[in-house]
Amino acid sequence: MASTYHLRICPSKGLTGLKLREFWSFRGLLAALAIRDIKLRYRQTVLGVAWVVFQPLLASGILAFVFGTVAEVTKPGRSSVFIFVLGGFVGWSLFSSIFVRSGQSLIQNSGLITKVFFPRLILPAATVVSALLDTGVSLLVFIILTIALGPAAGLEILTLPIWLALLLMFAFGLGLINAALSVRFRDVQHITPVLLQILFYASPVAYQTGAVPDKWRGLFLLNPLAPLFEGLRWSLLREGDLRGLQVVYALLVCGLTLLLGLMVFHHAEREFADLI
Repeated sequence: MASTYHLRICPSKGLTGLKLREFWSFRGLLAALAIRDIKLRYRQTVLGVAWVVFQPLLASGILAFVFGTVAEVTKPGRSSVFIFVLGGFVGWSLFSSIFVRSGQSLIQNSGLITKVFFPRLILPAATVVSALLDTGVSLLVFIILTIALGPAAGLEILTLPIWLALLLMFAFGLGLINAALSVRFRDVQHITPVLLQILFYASPVAYQTGAVPDKWRGLFLLNPLAPLFEGLRWSLLREGDLRGLQVVYALLVCGLTLLLGLMVFHHAEREFADLI
């Protein structure tokens, strides 16, 4: 009589169970999901992918009017208020897109989770690819405008990948925690927009850190996004309040957030198919 072989598929414990090699073997699925995400967002729209260009321009124009003209809070040194705000909004778009899309990735793909086996980390990771594409287009528009309107970028722009990578790490870590909690607690989907709005106004996206009163600045700088946006504008516009200790603090928080996100996501992964 032939022996029977049984294979049981279940998530392992600990960080060693992340199985990055297995994740890499599904890179074709990662690319397919990323392409699908891009197509679905612009399907049946009049302007299509042109929204990637118009959205940051329109949002930055409104923010420049509110913070620069009405409130008179934004007072850049070398650049116009619009260019200053656009530089910050490019980074904010990357952060918010990854945070929101990765957090919703499991709920939006519940059918795949219950029917097909693959590393669940593929779903939030696919949203990062599409967000990076949007950011690349926004940066291209920003560079064209700075060439036309000034000021020209210097060698500081070589540090741009560092600030974008830190924003990505922080957003993806938060997104993984958001995704894992959303499966069990659907209230998280309602809390996320509120948290995102608080982070926007509590971060120097459309204004400088120097605009914050001295008595509140220490509390303000506990937000790791503050030095990241200052660094981002320093690389793009050569202006920003960039300090070494604040950058080290942001680096540590971003790294720990990503590590915590991976741990929470992996720990909750075994329950996704049952709860979703």
